[in-house]
Amino acid sequence: MAKNYDLPILDEDPQTILGVSQDADAGAIRSAYLNKIKEYPPERCPEEFERVRDAYKILSDPRRRARVMLQSANPEASLVTLLDNQKQDRQFVGPDAWLAAMR
Repeated sequence: MAKNYDLPILDEDPQTILGVSQDADAGAIRSAYLNKIKEYPPERCPEEFERVRDAYKILSDPRRRARVMLQSANPEASLVTLLDNQKQDRQFVGPDAWLAAMR
C-alpha cells in the first residue's frame, strides 16, 4: 500500500508547535515531540495532542517536511537547511538535490 504524503492542516508552523528550529535534526524533533505529548496527553488535551501529533508527522517525514519548507516564506533557504541536515555536502543546490530531498 502506498504511503500517504498529504499534509495535515495546521494553524501555525510545525516547528513553532514543537518548539524546534528549522535546522533541527531528527533526534531533536523526536525529543521535542515526546516532551510535548507528556505536556499534552491525549486524555486531557485531545485537540492540542492532535496538533502536536500532526506537527511531528510533518517534521519526521522528509517528503512532508520538504513540502512545508517549500511553502514557507523563504523556500530556498529552507531547502538548503533540509539538505544540510541530511548530510548531503553539495556546494550548489540544483535539481538533483531537490529531487533527492523529495524522495
